[in-house]
Amino acid sequence: MARFIAFLLAFVLAAFAAWPYYTLYRLDTVLSEPDPAAIASFVDLTAIRHAYQERLGDGLDRAVSRPGAEPEPILDWLAQGLRGLGVAALERVVTLEWVRDQLRSAATAATDKRPTYLLAGVTSARFQSWDRFLVRLGQGSAETRLTFGLTEAGWRISALDQGERW
Repeated sequence: MARFIAFLLAFVLAAFAAWPYYTLYRLDTVLSEPDPAAIASFVDLTAIRHAYQERLGDGLDRAVSRPGAEPEPILDWLAQGLRGLGVAALERVVTLEWVRDQLRSAATAATDKRPTYLLAGVTSARFQSWDRFLVRLGQGSAETRLTFGLTEAGWRISALDQGERW
């Protein structure tokens, strides 16, 4: 009985470890679909928008604050207004079609294979933690990073970054 439980546990761990790779494979197969809704089950738009919103806020904070200087109320007010505009712009720009186009262009830039497919451009895929899986497409200035987060619906892209190191 103990041997059966050990085998079952090993099987469950192996299946869990293979799950995000299988999700990446399935994403690759639907990425060629003309309808952007085909990737909807692989994308967490709210999380992607939130990640860009945080970056927007960090950039504004760095632009407005100067070390050792007195805070200027007008700049803080302007930064708050820009944050609001940024959130509205993110909701209009970051759509399923935009994510699909970013993934397609990243795959095209990452590989010479034609027709282009996502898996050919993967240079790194690893767990960051039990519920975060990182995928790197390409290298250098053409590098794109995908962060998959584990949700109730399975592994979904929760961040899409280009050009920075991780």
